[in-house]
Amino acid sequence: MMSMTGYGNAAREQEGRRVLVEIRTVNHRFLDLAFRMPRNLLWMEDALRKEISATLERGHADVYVTYENHRSDAKRANVDTALANQYRNAAKALSEALDVRDDTGTAFYAALPDVIVLESADEDQEAVSALLLDALKEAEGKLVEMRKREGEALKTDLSVHLGLLEGLVQQISAVAPEVPALYRERLLKRLAELQIADPDPQRIAQETAMMADRCAIDEELSRLGSHIAQMRTAFEAAQPMGKRLDFLIQELNREVNTIGSKAGDARITKWVVEAKNEIEKMREQVQNVE
Repeated sequence: MMSMTGYGNAAREQEGRRVLVEIRTVNHRFLDLAFRMPRNLLWMEDALRKEISATLERGHADVYVTYENHRSDAKRANVDTALANQYRNAAKALSEALDVRDDTGTAFYAALPDVIVLESADEDQEAVSALLLDALKEAEGKLVEMRKREGEALKTDLSVHLGLLEGLVQQISAVAPEVPALYRERLLKRLAELQIADPDPQRIAQETAMMADRCAIDEELSRLGSHIAQMRTAFEAAQPMGKRLDFLIQELNREVNTIGSKAGDARITKWVVEAKNEIEKMREQVQNVE
């Protein structure tokens, strides 16, 4: 069993390039990926998405990429000669208007805004891709290990609640056959309180039989046992079983609700409330299972 909550990171550095990848995941119905990375690496998003999709089945994942390039060829200087000429013409016009000598040199124009602009040079995509994917795979490995540890903790907790639920189901199963007889006793006691002498035995038998039919929960108990067994099997499955467990939780809740509506016995009603409480605790945990 694997949780959908986890974190993994990894850094790689080679030939003046350094990349850091961080992945944070939380629960989500499907696989939902969100990337936060430098604009000059956006061309890598499809490759990163493909790699992560091959590793994760479900969950919302925030992928953070930090990139630094300290190589000597990482920047290039672009000169806007047209703008420099406009500055020079403006300076010349000002010199003539003021009747002063224009002794500005190249350094003066080079220092003016936007004449020389530093831009990031085109990256070596092959080198950057290899570095980034290498870091991503290590981060994924750490993420998966954490999700496995969280999954084991989830399995332990779910197993405890499932065991408590199974105990409640066994208690309900033990007393369910007694309900019709108890109903018959209550019916006779009520008739005696109403001072109805010699009630018709056949009518009493019919009422008791009708009650037994209304409160029969054998099928529900059988299905509950089957669902509990399937839950335990799913706990040990190698493949992602979150959706399967979510479905089984719904079915457990459905059967317990049906038993509650049929109960006809205070003890069963009490155990049904406790069973629903255990199911709700499992429902919350299952939402985080991949």
